[in-house]
Amino acid sequence: MVLGIESSCDETGAGIVRDGRLLAHVVASSMDEHALFGGVVPEIAARAHLQAFNPVVRGALEQAGLRLGQIDAVAVTTGPGLSGALQVGLAGAKTLAYAAGVPLYGVHHLAGHVAADTLEHGPLPTPCVVLIVSGGHTSLLLVRDLVREPILHLGDTLDDAAGECFDKVARIMGLSYPGGPAVDRAARDGDPRAVDFPRPLTRPGDDPYAFSFSGLKTAAARWVEKHRAQGLDLPVADGAAALQEAVADVLTRKALAACTAYDVKTLIVVGGVAANSRVRGLAEQRCAAAGVELRVPPMTLCTDNGAMIAAVGDLLVRSGAEPAPLDVSIDPSAPLEYASLTPLPVPPVRAA
Repeated sequence: MVLGIESSCDETGAGIVRDGRLLAHVVASSMDEHALFGGVVPEIAARAHLQAFNPVVRGALEQAGLRLGQIDAVAVTTGPGLSGALQVGLAGAKTLAYAAGVPLYGVHHLAGHVAADTLEHGPLPTPCVVLIVSGGHTSLLLVRDLVREPILHLGDTLDDAAGECFDKVARIMGLSYPGGPAVDRAARDGDPRAVDFPRPLTRPGDDPYAFSFSGLKTAAARWVEKHRAQGLDLPVADGAAALQEAVADVLTRKALAACTAYDVKTLIVVGGVAANSRVRGLAEQRCAAAGVELRVPPMTLCTDNGAMIAAVGDLLVRSGAEPAPLDVSIDPSAPLEYASLTPLPVPPVRAA
């Protein structure tokens, strides 16, 4: 029985998983507070985690019908993420593990997104290609055994992540924060062919698996500026639809190319942007045409949550992995190499 804690950004999550089965899933978000500033404010996020931690954990235990003493292990996100936010989650998780007398496991946030799919569709196929798309990350991975083998990075974003591109262009267009859902809603009434936005890094000779959305963001900004400079009404729906189409095209094109190159028959799409309707729709079309199975978690498991961290913890416990040491720390910029992430504090430098 594994309790998972997630606090890497603006969601405080607690989930409970046993033998791959989800028993509880509770999330508190501070998104409304950040919306006033058009983006996540680290200090506000950390304070919100402090306020939400106990109620969220209590809610997860009640949802599962358990007491803390019935938990066998605690798993917590130790990176990457906002430093203050991670510290709150880790401090709380250490306290719970100590109080319950159970082992603690440090988990890489992105591995949690990958494991979220197991809660809906069962064990990951070996191997599989995983596309992680969120506000801060866009990565293409080759995954074999998630908790026993290293995770192979096929490609990552060189600048803006897909979700970050949505957020910034949404603000320029006058849409609400967070930008991804706002763009998705606006795009329903638009024509995706109305604006010919670029498809970054898709020309011959470009890195086939790397991503870049900074140029697309700039192109969208210039399109908006041109309309405003000429005193024209901005066709927001068309712009949103065209932007969404460009992002979905690049993501799915590269993901399917990786499946073909590595002879993989399963593509898993995870992360907050996996909730985007066009990303899902185009992935379904292209996977069906290529004979590739597509797996996408339910929308409630796409965004940050404690259930996905509990899922990794459950896999670690069942694999016999060593728990984290008592002085485990955080790593806000941790690269994804293994699902288990147990960085140690850097010893202080003594003056000569």
